[in-house]
Amino acid sequence: MSPAAPLAPHRPEPVHGIEVSPLLACDPLKRRLYGADTYYQESYEQLAALTGDVTGFAHRHAALLLKPDAVVARRLLAAVDWLAEHGFRIVAAEPTRLTRTVIRSLWYHQWNLATPYRRRLAGLFLDSTDSLVLLVRPEADTDVPASVLLTRLKGPTDPDARDPGQLRHLLGRYSYLLNLVHTPDEPADVLRELAVHFDDEQRAGIYRSALAGEDRSARARALAGRLHAGSEPRELDFEPALGRLRDTVARHPGLDAAAAPRELLETAWHHQVALDAWDTVVVGSKVLPMREPGRAPVLDGAGVEQWRRHLADLRAVPSRRSSR
Repeated sequence: MSPAAPLAPHRPEPVHGIEVSPLLACDPLKRRLYGADTYYQESYEQLAALTGDVTGFAHRHAALLLKPDAVVARRLLAAVDWLAEHGFRIVAAEPTRLTRTVIRSLWYHQWNLATPYRRRLAGLFLDSTDSLVLLVRPEADTDVPASVLLTRLKGPTDPDARDPGQLRHLLGRYSYLLNLVHTPDEPADVLRELAVHFDDEQRAGIYRSALAGEDRSARARALAGRLHAGSEPRELDFEPALGRLRDTVARHPGLDAAAAPRELLETAWHHQVALDAWDTVVVGSKVLPMREPGRAPVLDGAGVEQWRRHLADLRAVPSRRSSR
């Protein structure tokens, strides 16, 4: 009888990154992926060198990205006013540019469901002018992270689902794509997205400004004025934009300027007609599919109620252990 083969030595699972606390994200998959994410690692480690309470900082702060559609629609100052009215103090404000790389980094775990149309339209306007990032903190204590609260108050992507009082309802209900603002969903997202937008030096200034806690709304207003001055104003309503696109197509013999909006765009693209970028985005984001059917994002956010349950579960863990 031949001797049994020796057992292979136990090999521990490889470690791909840093630990992400359940206080920073609800989803275990998000915590695992972010722990290995360079953007998250850089931001977390830099903040940890500045404060011993990274988790508390991430819970107390939220970020608001005001995109190029908010810039050209002249809605930046309205957003700054809305934040003050809803009890958020601006503690840092910096411009950013939504380049092709930044766009795909910000929504890396969500754009798996974006259609080619959506990617094409986003490329037409997101890099057209600088955007504005505001880091904010609620003046009052909250029972959920500030990012979760601000995301709820901001309102959903779907224009028809927004309610009066929500930021997106106030700024303009244009389309699924032209939603003017973005917020990181959870504390871990706040840290990661600041690293997507800003290099080490810029991010250090933002963190120091936030830790000082001073009101930076005057800087936010100054930057808003600078962004407005550096861009042409545009109205983003559907019917005027469609009319201008029809006028452009009508100047090309053999093309049907009276075609349905989707056919109009696809025909113009096929024949390489030079269309106004903003008008194309306004019309295209209304009539072209933006989301691949049947797909879900790799990672999604967690809402207020989910976070309340999540925090209650975390608080209950020690008591469960002590009762054993």
